[in-house]
Amino acid sequence: MLVSLTDRYRHKVKTPEELRTIVGARPRARKVIMCHGVFDVVHPGHVRHLVYAKSKADILIASLTADQHITKGVYRPHVPQDLRALNLAAFEMVDYVLIDERDKPLENIRLIEPDYFAKGFEYGGNGLSAKTAEELAVVQSYGGELIFTPGDVVYSSSALIRQDEPDVRHANLQILMERNRIDFDMLRGVLNEMRGHRVHVVGDTIVDSYTYCTMIGGQTKTPTLSVAFERRKDFVGGAGIVAKHLVAAGAEVACSTVLGSDPLKDFVVEDLKSAGVELNAIVDRTRPTVNKNAIVVGGYRLLKVDTLDNRSISDDVLSKLRANVRERPVDAVVYADFRHGIFNKRTIPKLIEVIPDGVYRVADSQVASRWGNITEFTDFDLITPNEREARFAVGDQDSGVRPLASLVYDQARCKLLILKLGERGVLACRDKEHYSLDSYFVIDSFVDQVVDAVGAGDALLAYATLAMLTCKNDAAATILGTMAASCECEFDGNVPITLDHVRAKIDTIERELSFG
Repeated sequence: MLVSLTDRYRHKVKTPEELRTIVGARPRARKVIMCHGVFDVVHPGHVRHLVYAKSKADILIASLTADQHITKGVYRPHVPQDLRALNLAAFEMVDYVLIDERDKPLENIRLIEPDYFAKGFEYGGNGLSAKTAEELAVVQSYGGELIFTPGDVVYSSSALIRQDEPDVRHANLQILMERNRIDFDMLRGVLNEMRGHRVHVVGDTIVDSYTYCTMIGGQTKTPTLSVAFERRKDFVGGAGIVAKHLVAAGAEVACSTVLGSDPLKDFVVEDLKSAGVELNAIVDRTRPTVNKNAIVVGGYRLLKVDTLDNRSISDDVLSKLRANVRERPVDAVVYADFRHGIFNKRTIPKLIEVIPDGVYRVADSQVASRWGNITEFTDFDLITPNEREARFAVGDQDSGVRPLASLVYDQARCKLLILKLGERGVLACRDKEHYSLDSYFVIDSFVDQVVDAVGAGDALLAYATLAMLTCKNDAAATILGTMAASCECEFDGNVPITLDHVRAKIDTIERELSFG
């Protein structure tokens, strides 16, 4: 049995309206005191604050700031709001917890009218801050009292997190699953039902090469490194690996792409066909097959040599791609944009307009080293940019990830945005009402040991797409996509993630959540 924070303590977490009904109107026989804060990491200072507050009244309400209003850092809060609420609810001295959807507690103070509003002692010295003065004015307006709790040492959640970030990935996942009525058997069931979905992948195919060498030394007259060649390994990447992930998950997959007239074209054709992909390769003799060759020495990528031509495809090639998209009966179309000629401002609208009605629309624009914009794929069902690509798309290098996600979501007019945050996992945005408590959710990475992170986003894209086609549950789809991405990081090179890989990851996480 899982130890469920939700089952044990969710009854304490209330809405402001529920709390108003519970405590009743003033004057009351049982006095109410209210505290408010972020409570990202609950430390001894918080405990002293809450204990003292409880000693002054019969009912203690702990109010916490919702995730979207926390601006102390790009990735804050470290602990999501649901888990922060349950952490507070687990304390015996706390009677009720509320998550404040606004950026200030003023409206909830007006609604609930606590007899006392408690602040930490550090807010009472050297005059009141502007925020505390606002709170005082509201409390006094109905006859309440502002009190300051005593203390000797001021603890800082931010400082504690900087010293050692807490690992909350399992608790966070458990709460998300419970909130969305998901269990591990359901996730396994979704995997079992992925087979048979028809998906058309359109995009730039890349051959990712690893040239393994050993270090010899350097030249004496010039700053030139000298390495000895050992071996070279080629992997199909880009749109090709997205197609292979989908096949490995049980889908029927067609892939439309553009290749050069060279030996790497033959490698791609043979590799994808042997993987079970129905390949429609348009050969353009004026460009090479895209190749990215990493020179690896002693486990480090010393250099990467790219062979490519990023010119836009011709009208003739575009016409062929449009016809393939328009005429092929599928459940989903995935536009895998790596900005190597197929997708640009001229071609994107023309490729979007031929997607048949009722087809699930997915786009990923990986433009970390090139010029592109994920928001050009408007009105799609699912988009999966990483943080750098999202910041580039909306010209925002400073905001926290939640405001960033909401901005990209609105500009792209998508239904589900999965923002990839690298080793931090993902942030999903699924609702245009960005102040709703259910608008966002975070899923941490479940990588046991990173071997090679290349291609993780492609695995996420494939599994999230098939899961949405299967169960239409965006939380379950994001969980399975994140698990597939975590599996990919544990392999060297861009290899397709199978259903068994993800099943094994589910088993591991379930054991860890069950404390072994």
